[in-house]
Amino acid sequence: MLQSRRQFITQTGLLSASLVLPSFLQAGNVHRYKLGLQFYTIRDALSADLKGTLSQVAGFGYQEAETYGFDGKQYYGMSPRDFKQLMDEHGLTTSSGHYDVDKYVLTGKTPDDLKRYVDQCIAGAHILAQQYIVWPWLDPSLRSIDNFKRLAETFNTVGERVKKGGLTFAYHNHDFEFVEQDGHTGYEIILHETDPALVKLEADLYWMSRASSISPVEWFKKQPGRFVLWHIKDMDKKDPDLHTTVGDGIIDFKKIMSAAQQAGVQHLFVEQGNNYVPDALSCVRRSAVYVKKELL
Repeated sequence: MLQSRRQFITQTGLLSASLVLPSFLQAGNVHRYKLGLQFYTIRDALSADLKGTLSQVAGFGYQEAETYGFDGKQYYGMSPRDFKQLMDEHGLTTSSGHYDVDKYVLTGKTPDDLKRYVDQCIAGAHILAQQYIVWPWLDPSLRSIDNFKRLAETFNTVGERVKKGGLTFAYHNHDFEFVEQDGHTGYEIILHETDPALVKLEADLYWMSRASSISPVEWFKKQPGRFVLWHIKDMDKKDPDLHTTVGDGIIDFKKIMSAAQQAGVQHLFVEQGNNYVPDALSCVRRSAVYVKKELL
């Protein structure tokens, strides 16, 4: 049977489009990412003028945020409900938060202290409609290989408690997880000695690129689907210890994005921790322009 003219145009048009689409968009399961921002990037601006800063961030095109610094009762000096209302007023959502869980495994803290804080995090995250509770940091005293092995059990315990609370637990890397100690690294221990069903991973792409002996894409191949959150943070061209606005540095984010489906990423957050020229809000504005145009 001969094709109709409309069928022919439709099919050839789709074929032509497939030739120019990036490979990660041709896979069939295109994930529509919101433009996200890790609020640590604009910490000083938030402290100085919370409402005004949220208004500017929304104006730059950011749609969601990753919070940080929850004391068990408040976000940015506000109750969870009041902060949620303020975010709603500016058209912003928050899908993930960094919580100071590591403070509750230091000397002087008990398992009950840890459980109590995790439960407070779960309650706060639910009010904000977050999906992820992220463990973002390890005190220097906790970074030995023996401690990584001990903490792997703690991660599983926290992950199980968070899962029972209806949320997902994840661990965020820096550089110290990739330091080799007697032939091992902390990150390898986290990958192999924690339960993927209980402990997901937030990939800080700057630190993975800066400190790891292999690329982020190679890490994704090791455990596909587990890297559910990403920090989009760029590296300065002259000084690799400095961050820079996304697109102005040396990290090839387009190549990394080609592995998005394999990684399993659900949310992307722009982050910049230092080197704000001329200021943090100007940097996140420029980063937003690049990420929207080139990555999303």
